[in-house]
Amino acid sequence: MTDTSTTQRRELSAQYQPADVEQRLYEGWVEAGVFTPNGEGEPFSIVIPPPNVTGSLHVGHALDHTIQDTLIRRRRMQGYATLWLPGMDHAGIATQNVVERQLAGEGLSRHDLGREKFVERVWQWKGESGGKILGQMKRLGDSVDWSRERFTMDERLSRSVLTVFKKMFDDGLIYRANRIINWCPRCLTALSDIEVEHTDDDGELVSIRYGDGDDSIVVATTRAETMLGDTAVAVHPDDERYRHLVGKTVELPLTGRRIPIVADEHVDPKFGSGAVKVTPAHDPNDFEIGQRHQLSSITIMDERAVITAPGPFEGLDRYEARPAVVAALREQGRIVAEKRPYVHAVGHCSRCSTTVEPRLSLQWFVNTGPLAKAAGDAVRDGRTRIEPPELAKRYFAWVDNMHDWCISRQLWWGHRIPVWYGPDGEVVCVGPDEEAPDGWTQDPDVLDTWFSSGLWPFSTLGWPEQTDDLKRFYPTSVLVTGYDILFFWVARMMMFGLYAMDGKQPFDVVALHGMVRDQYGKKMSKSFGNVVDPLDWIERFGADATRFTLARGANPGADVPVSEEWCQGSRNFCNKLWNATRFALINGATVEGDLPSVASLGDKSTVSGLNTVDRWILSRLQTVTKQVDDYFERFEFAKACDTLYHFAWDDVCDWYVELSKPGMSDTTRRVLGHVLDTLLRLLHPVIPFVTEELRTALNPGGGSIVVAAWPQADTSFHDATAEAELEALQRVVTEVRRFRADQGLKPGQRVAARLDGLAAAGLAPHESLIRSLARLDDAGEGFAATATLAVAGGVTVALDTRGSIDVAAERARLAKDLAAAEKEVAQCRGKLGNAAFVEKAPAAVVAKIKDRLAAAEGDIARINAALAAL
Repeated sequence: MTDTSTTQRRELSAQYQPADVEQRLYEGWVEAGVFTPNGEGEPFSIVIPPPNVTGSLHVGHALDHTIQDTLIRRRRMQGYATLWLPGMDHAGIATQNVVERQLAGEGLSRHDLGREKFVERVWQWKGESGGKILGQMKRLGDSVDWSRERFTMDERLSRSVLTVFKKMFDDGLIYRANRIINWCPRCLTALSDIEVEHTDDDGELVSIRYGDGDDSIVVATTRAETMLGDTAVAVHPDDERYRHLVGKTVELPLTGRRIPIVADEHVDPKFGSGAVKVTPAHDPNDFEIGQRHQLSSITIMDERAVITAPGPFEGLDRYEARPAVVAALREQGRIVAEKRPYVHAVGHCSRCSTTVEPRLSLQWFVNTGPLAKAAGDAVRDGRTRIEPPELAKRYFAWVDNMHDWCISRQLWWGHRIPVWYGPDGEVVCVGPDEEAPDGWTQDPDVLDTWFSSGLWPFSTLGWPEQTDDLKRFYPTSVLVTGYDILFFWVARMMMFGLYAMDGKQPFDVVALHGMVRDQYGKKMSKSFGNVVDPLDWIERFGADATRFTLARGANPGADVPVSEEWCQGSRNFCNKLWNATRFALINGATVEGDLPSVASLGDKSTVSGLNTVDRWILSRLQTVTKQVDDYFERFEFAKACDTLYHFAWDDVCDWYVELSKPGMSDTTRRVLGHVLDTLLRLLHPVIPFVTEELRTALNPGGGSIVVAAWPQADTSFHDATAEAELEALQRVVTEVRRFRADQGLKPGQRVAARLDGLAAAGLAPHESLIRSLARLDDAGEGFAATATLAVAGGVTVALDTRGSIDVAAERARLAKDLAAAEKEVAQCRGKLGNAAFVEKAPAAVVAKIKDRLAAAEGDIARINAALAAL
């Protein structure tokens, strides 16, 4: 592969500036075609969950895309023929709303333009303003194959939609019927369950007495206006209170109509009065009761939720009619009780937030029964695996209890339903290669957007044609998505894929992640003021820092906490890598030449030509490489990132670089180059930009890191002896540094010290390193130990702190710190010992207090040790 970077230099600027490299590198990658699958490697494919054409990159997208890109980049480096296919969804309701708002600004409506001209206007908007998110994906670093970009309204994908609809229609899986659906009185269209968002709203619960005397019965409702359409009252068949009323009729107030009292097991006798009003045309459960008891369905509202029932309420909006009906009932003495506010779940249109109205309507439906069963079987028999496995229960709960799916929408933007009606009521479904009969009328509705996006895993690969892409990359390898749409989009793709592709699952693995939340575990909301704009973070901290922050919190199926402070920390991590590589280059680190080979010793405890420090870092590198590989395979991105973070920051930068500074040999320069090269390749899938820039400087002739080989652990470099020695050395240095910090010694201030027990601990060869790192001078003439540190392993460090520390002042300072730490411990234990607090407080708050307790207890131990040392 040709080097895609335009930078062929071994010098790095003093500071890393993401804005100087990100766009240049990304354009270079695209121009070189490194994101296009090449070669004969094993295929690995992901189709991107298509963002809406109206959308922009939000933090959920950023998390989702970071995980997908990490998977794709790693597989690409492993030699797979990787395809990450991008595209967008036409977003029927959202897009139509955008264009209609534009027209309204011009004093027009879509009806002024007519259907054909309106659709032309939407296409014009799409070309000029839609799809901004695609450019934002590039800023994040998405390594998608732009040559295969798709759009759900493209001609080829539209052909797929028509083909599937025709096949399902002919197989009896699509039908038209009067059923209760979710209706938006503002968008004037049916909605799927996915497009309805439920919130707890304040309302009122009104109890109304139907009938008089011994034959009266009380029902409760939050929508009093719908009583105008009641056709029955229902009670549970085993409810003794109402058994004498079953089969009788009662007068419906305000209407003069008499309605029957029926017995139905759906009624909960423990809820309210145990009796419910039945309005089949305006409630899904009531509709089912009505079907079972052959009740009539009376529609009392039009498509704008205006009352159409003849009488004094006709012409009123539903919210005007509600208090008017209650007032009329109160005047008649029919109100038994009123409860307000009464908090209850209310559905809202996800596009305009209008309260959804259940409505009896003639719509097109998919018979999901056989399709849902196949989708459940594919997971049960292992064709598709859900990660983490415990979320499979949610999937089964959905597909095993799925209702038929309303797929028609009363919109103009979308795939128009390919059904024509003849002059004598004839109905014909017209396939993509068929012509409609002359003079027949096409159904005016379009298909639910989720219908076309449900075909995404195979329509984007060319189906119904048997293309090379379809043969090679279907089934796709992984679907990455949030658990919140597991039931909706994932289930639909499973149903369509198995149906259209002869039982072949659309993806082998469904990898589910959680929702992005703030650092306290709180849901992000504009009202809370805690919403993160990933584009803002990219602008301020860089794409790599944004990606690393998200990936470092991503455990399978779990919510992902983030904060700006953590993103700043990720930026600092990128800067740390930059500075370490710059140091290495200045000091002659290289990737040229072979590493020294492993010596032929039985226990492989030494490697020829390598000192103990070199052997230690190579041994640690192999362990980390194996761990990171395992974590990525298990979709444990947080653990992989955390492992790499601590290896890079602690082992490489804080220890190996510092240990290597005194008298760096050619062998150490080669080892340092190898370690950094391997580390950058391990990090590349998560932070692609800085790793490309650094590796190009470190290895100018090595080509792009995008297609560099993924590191493989070499167990021959595992060296338990070297690791044990370095761990002992680190303990000594860390204890001395901690003591120095506790005593307020300046970092560069040297202190005379005597080191005892080094030989027994195997550290005698490293005394000069210990003294260099801990800023310790030899114990010369006049040495007097004023403090002694006992370190694990039998090592003691005696220090002469005369002239360096005011012992009395230091004791006073430590005593003050000890009192503060003890107070903190008492407060934390008090809260955690309060059972009521622990039960009611959010888990994140309890966890934070536990962390505070552990930190305070650690402070107490440290302060007591410092006092003892004084």
